[in-house]
Amino acid sequence: MDYTRLTAPCGLPCFACYLFLAQDDPQMRYLVSQEVGLPPEKAACPGCRALKGQPGHLPMTCRLYPCAEAKGVQFCSDCDEFPCDNLHPYCDQAKMWHNTKVFHLCLIKKMGLTAWAEHKAKSVLETYSFGKFSL
Repeated sequence: MDYTRLTAPCGLPCFACYLFLAQDDPQMRYLVSQEVGLPPEKAACPGCRALKGQPGHLPMTCRLYPCAEAKGVQFCSDCDEFPCDNLHPYCDQAKMWHNTKVFHLCLIKKMGLTAWAEHKAKSVLETYSFGKFSL
């Protein structure tokens, strides 16, 4: 699997996203469509890089993809300005995986892309989505 192509510059793992997985599974696409309130044709995504940072399911334009492209970096964590306010999490998006971007980027930098993708990316999303807070 090409983890560079299937990981957004912001560190989100497209390969583990239900919108990416729904591309080849019509039943999953239907379920995703119902869950996120999109028509079935928009309830699948080939990944951020394939769409140059403009996936149809997002309600706004992504600021991160064009920034990374302009700075010539594969991932935001490769940038001298990392972390920046473009990566700031937002309370109104607390249910969205977008709040895990900085954590993913730190793990990619620490572990390397392949090790992160194969051993950590999915568990981060599962923990964020279903885990219980503890100190």
